[in-house]
Amino acid sequence: MRKKFTLHMIGNAHIDPVWLWKWDEGLVTTRATFKSAIERIEEYPEFIFTASSACLYKWVEETDPELFEKIKEKVKEGRWCIVGGWWIEPDCNIPSGEALVRQGLYGQMFFKEKFGIKAKVGYNPDSFGHNWIIPQILKKMGIDYYVFMRPGPHEKDLPGDIFWWESPDGSRVLAYRIPFSYATWGKEVESQVKRVSENLNEKIDTLMCFYGVGDHGGGPTKENIENIIELDKRDDLPRLIFSSPNKFFEEISHKGIEFSVVKDDLQHHASGCYSVLSWIKKSNRKLEHLLLNGEKIAILGRETEKLNYPKDKFISSWQTLLFTQFHDILAGTSIPEAYEEIKAMHGAVEDTVSKVIVYTTQSIAKDIDTQGEGEPLVVFNTTSFERTIPIEVDIPWREKELTILDTKNNLIPSQISRPSATTPGGRAKVIFTDKLPPYGYRVYKMISKKHNISFPYSLTIKENILENDWLYLEIDSKTGYIKRLYDKENNREVFVGDSAIPVVIDDPSDTWSHNVFSFKNEVGRFSNAKLKIVEAGPIKGTIKVESYYNSSKLIQEFILYRTIKLVEVRVTVDWHEQLKMLKLRFPVNVDKPIATYQIPYGFITRPCNGEEEPGGEWIDIGDREYGLSIINNAKYSYDVDSNILSLTILRSPVYAHHIPRELDPNEDYKYIDQGEQEFTYIIYPHRGDWREGDTVKLAESLNNPPIAFVECKHSGRLPSEQSFISVDRENIIVTVIKEAENGNDIILRAYEASGRETIVNFKLFDRTWSAVFRPCEIKSFLIPREKDLPVREVNLIEE
Repeated sequence: MRKKFTLHMIGNAHIDPVWLWKWDEGLVTTRATFKSAIERIEEYPEFIFTASSACLYKWVEETDPELFEKIKEKVKEGRWCIVGGWWIEPDCNIPSGEALVRQGLYGQMFFKEKFGIKAKVGYNPDSFGHNWIIPQILKKMGIDYYVFMRPGPHEKDLPGDIFWWESPDGSRVLAYRIPFSYATWGKEVESQVKRVSENLNEKIDTLMCFYGVGDHGGGPTKENIENIIELDKRDDLPRLIFSSPNKFFEEISHKGIEFSVVKDDLQHHASGCYSVLSWIKKSNRKLEHLLLNGEKIAILGRETEKLNYPKDKFISSWQTLLFTQFHDILAGTSIPEAYEEIKAMHGAVEDTVSKVIVYTTQSIAKDIDTQGEGEPLVVFNTTSFERTIPIEVDIPWREKELTILDTKNNLIPSQISRPSATTPGGRAKVIFTDKLPPYGYRVYKMISKKHNISFPYSLTIKENILENDWLYLEIDSKTGYIKRLYDKENNREVFVGDSAIPVVIDDPSDTWSHNVFSFKNEVGRFSNAKLKIVEAGPIKGTIKVESYYNSSKLIQEFILYRTIKLVEVRVTVDWHEQLKMLKLRFPVNVDKPIATYQIPYGFITRPCNGEEEPGGEWIDIGDREYGLSIINNAKYSYDVDSNILSLTILRSPVYAHHIPRELDPNEDYKYIDQGEQEFTYIIYPHRGDWREGDTVKLAESLNNPPIAFVECKHSGRLPSEQSFISVDRENIIVTVIKEAENGNDIILRAYEASGRETIVNFKLFDRTWSAVFRPCEIKSFLIPREKDLPVREVNLIEE
């Protein structure tokens, strides 16, 4: 008798390469799991195995070539299904949009090269949340389907376990939420089959049921397989077929079922993981931008100096960083011993890419004409837009006076500040602001003459007050909080009462904060402030505020520039609390708040309900007429409760503590985020909503500081100022300029940042072209080395 319903039995082995163990144990686990899968395939002719993550396959290729060849045979036979198409199963909220693109670029390239195929199914079953741009990223690398498990039904209400997931640009993938679990242990297969079967109905008569030992690998056992064979004979259960996600989606796609459409991100499973283990979040952000800047600089070196583009170094560095974005690594939920090795990996990436940048910029600088009065200072800008920013650089300088000249010998206001070194003379820090050319450089001259400069704008610095032509900032001398921030340009109080309040929250939750969706139990605030003016020059004023909570200390240096409408705050936290959280709280003066968060290659609006939310480099709260953006260089977690915006600074749970395990008060534990950390945030009030301001560009600027260094005097064939790009629309942001993975053409990638359809004209070096972007669309262009070949659009894997 033909059965009415069918379950596709998906044999898999979820492998955490790092979690409660270090990566070397993860490698052993991978080899053992893949070897076991081959043995099961050879023993049971119906059995099919499914596995993701190009990195794991590369491990096997390098350590057990014979096993790797067997896997290649089984893939060719259709017995081993490659899914995911990404380098690893990463966290899907913290990595930048470009990092997620590189997951697919290097993953799909590996699978195509080694197996002759590309993955068709995206696969992140254990990642803790999934940002809204993922469908577009998947679709633009040839992936039409997506498998995930978290958040579960108790964490995210969805119209069903199968649905169309649609990004804001309109890209769709058919998504499947794994019911119950991706793994089984012992004799759990029967209960797993029964539970999943309860979700079958007249409309959805086929589903996937996952089985196999997981987390520390293992995979399907003989008992699992034989149990499935026996269960399939029972009349009270659906038809059970050994299958793969590929086969399931192929079948379900041809049934003509109208699935619901979800236009949202998929949250929340582990709300605390986006603010725990601060160093890895900050380092990840820094390295993502460093790699992109390294590629841009290397292309400049190739085009201006005929330098070789170090493609192998970039690929290796990207793959290392992508590995460290594995969801249990980047989330901060692994053991402390594992993170010592991750620090070394990050250090290797930074060293490799930094050397490329230094060698290349100085190779270019040697051919720039730097002759004339004064000592040359070369400043490179890697962003695709012109930007007015503060430039700070330590220089060799013994004179009392210092004046900056631009390329037209115009006087640039500057100030000398204390250098990083504490030695008797010979060094100084010079600070000035100027408008830098897009994707280019400018040479400034430093002269030891004093010039009387008439400043076009004002800057007032008092004991607890900073004021320029746009903003009035007052610090409470007792608490250290912002007492008042007044927007003079728009005649508006930015905050309602005190702001930038360091609030301590009681947080007894585990490392992930399982089953916790908001953090509201305030137990104290930093106070007993000490204020000190530490800079009072013509360019900027700085008030240093020290405040205390128990044995912890917080330093906030509030900075106001003469020519820029924002407040920059440099933060140092020396934290010694346990099972606590630290937030900075900002009650914003808006009546009907709308909260908008940056997400990878896009943005999303979320309710102002106080729930903890993942976010990227900026968050904005406004009411269409007025708003405030908070921009930072290291943090990823926020909450907005009505009009109160909170930036989450850190959490201090026990390393790798998972409920239901309870902490024993008689045991000693290692607590996360103890000691000192630094980061910077910007307070940026603006008229209208964030699209009308400079929020996106300010975030790019903060996270991509200019590259500045002192050069010697010499003649040169290159001019003293040059820009190599032009983009004629403010909402189109170029993120990538690199050499193509195959060949020596150039790849330029850009995205639409404001949610508007846009026609844009590009110019890169001597090539020009136009394009139409859908709202929030990512586009990639291949610029041929052969000048007579046209620029053409390619997908995210450069096809």
